Amino acid sequence: MNAKQVAKAKLPTRYGAFDVYAFYDDAGKEHLVLACGKWDEKSVVNVRVHSKCLTGDTFGSLRCDCRGQFEQALVYIAKHDGILLYLDQEGRGIGLANKIRAYALQDKGHDTVEANKKLGFEDDLRDYAIAAKIIESLGIRNVRVLTNNPKKLRGLEGNGLNVIERIPLIASPTTHNKSYMETKKKKMNHLI
Repeated sequence: MNAKQVAKAKLPTRYGAFDVYAFYDDAGKEHLVLACGKWDEKSVVNVRVHSKCLTGDTFGSLRCDCRGQFEQALVYIAKHDGILLYLDQEGRGIGLANKIRAYALQDKGHDTVEANKKLGFEDDLRDYAIAAKIIESLGIRNVRVLTNNPKKLRGLEGNGLNVIERIPLIASPTTHNKSYMETKKKKMNHLI
């Protein structure tokens, strides 16, 4: 799969001033990059690959730690330079409606992994090949990745990027997401 940059503009935010790039992939999905600073092919660039979480990022859901990680990443990148790549991969790749179905199963006592499996999905269907292509298209090869997810590190490395370092992003647990975060650590090997 390939991605094509289709627009670029300035984006002032509460976290800092960014350049924003819009990309379409071959499937017609839209992805955004928020960038701060300058780099060349030899630079080690701070990178956050963030999958879309409409419920957390936009509506402020407390069921996950997505918004906390998103905000931490933007603050870090605004201060230390780098990029945040916002991928159109809702609900670990299962889509918005299925994510809400998974929430309903979680309301009945299933954890996030069990809910996805009960719906017929793997625990995480996200693919990082398109992320690596977009990052490379910006002239970046060496990355310092802001993540707790070892699968993301393997996905970026497996698609040609040199992962030099991992920078953890630990959002404070709440009463609403404590079990979710424990499941990510125990069942998905997140480095929390």
